Amino acid sequence: MIKSRPVAVWTISTIFLLVVLAATLVSRFYRLPVTLRGAVTVQDSDSRKELPIADVEVTAANNLAIAPGKSDSNGFFSITLRAGLRKGQAITLHFRHPDYQPLDLPEFAGDKLYMAHMVPLSRDTATDAGRRIAVGNVRVRYSIKAMTSVNIGSAVETFQVENKGNVPCAGHRPCSPDGKWKAASASASLDAGPGNEFRNARVSCIAGPCPFTRIESDGFTQGGQVITASARNWSDTATFLMEAEVIHPMVSEVVHQSYPVIFGRALNFTLPSSAEGVSIQADLDSETIVFPLGPNLYLSWANCNARVNPDQTRVYRCALKPGYQFR
Repeated sequence: MIKSRPVAVWTISTIFLLVVLAATLVSRFYRLPVTLRGAVTVQDSDSRKELPIADVEVTAANNLAIAPGKSDSNGFFSITLRAGLRKGQAITLHFRHPDYQPLDLPEFAGDKLYMAHMVPLSRDTATDAGRRIAVGNVRVRYSIKAMTSVNIGSAVETFQVENKGNVPCAGHRPCSPDGKWKAASASASLDAGPGNEFRNARVSCIAGPCPFTRIESDGFTQGGQVITASARNWSDTATFLMEAEVIHPMVSEVVHQSYPVIFGRALNFTLPSSAEGVSIQADLDSETIVFPLGPNLYLSWANCNARVNPDQTRVYRCALKPGYQFR
């Protein structure tokens, strides 16, 4: 009985220390800053028209946020609350943008995704619907650099392999494949010139005892600027023909055209990462005009933004300015 008491005392002390440690960790956990993440979109009964809103200033009431946040082109925002604010505590988030009605969103701090829907300010009330400029037949134009080939001609070369048939080889190479008859070899080459290359090259025996010949080396089927071929002949003199097409490869810009998707007063389209020279062609009051977007994504009749997807494709969104409407 006496020997068991120290064990009991040690066990109780250990449990007490563990409880204190756990309480300390929990207390520190609840005092860690809480980060809120969410998205801001346009409020609309049609979910397809709930477009992301960029440059919305996001703050928390009573100065609870360390710093204000701002939504990106995808509508995403993130703000960090001050340390000591526990999860589950009531907060109010403020959303402000000059083109939308102010939004105060009552919420609770926690691990969730916060969605804010803002109502646009009506700025077309002074513009009569009949006087709005109609935007129609919208198309997106862009170019992609691609390798193209121009056929600039063909090249021909003949060569002979001189030999005398029915002469025993007697071990003096070259010989026929079976080693019986004396043979001879010859070769020829073609040069396409700087910047050019051969395609579809071929070599054939065209005269003489062709059944007793063989192409020795293939330096032509892969193409290139210079091609070579050699042949063996173990009968009388044979003639060979080497032909190829001469190609000039070059980088050219291929123009592509696509149609954006329009929901409400905004159009959306995506482009591959290699797209260059992006422009929008549209009919404004029945007059067809090409509008280069440029690096600033400027359009006289719409506000545009773009974002890059993980696969490096780009997503564009353009919302009409006041005084314009899609036809």
